[in-house]
Amino acid sequence: MRDYKKLDVWKKSHLLTKQVYADILPIMPMEERFALTNQLRRSTYSIPLNIVEGCGKNTDRDFVHYLDNALGSAHEVEYTCYLIYDLGFISKEIYENTNTAINEIKAMLIGFIKFLRGENL
Repeated sequence: MRDYKKLDVWKKSHLLTKQVYADILPIMPMEERFALTNQLRRSTYSIPLNIVEGCGKNTDRDFVHYLDNALGSAHEVEYTCYLIYDLGFISKEIYENTNTAINEIKAMLIGFIKFLRGENL
């Protein structure tokens, strides 16, 4: 079993979750509360939650499965933020800051998955 709090990718995904909660969710329109806002909230915290759950697994193969899920959630957050930006709900600055964090997390997840699978980077 691994200590998720020692993983840089978990730390960054936790910070991303806090960033989304602080910068995006409060400014979303009420009519999107049960649609885009809820989708963004769930997909964002799904990234660190999948990392945490994977850390509780006994094999690298099982762990990678949860990292793959985290990566899928990161892609979902990426698109949801793009849509929210494209619809004019958030500023370009908020979008770019969030997108930069998402891309860093995706790169870290991909590298970690490849490492655990024994693939050349």
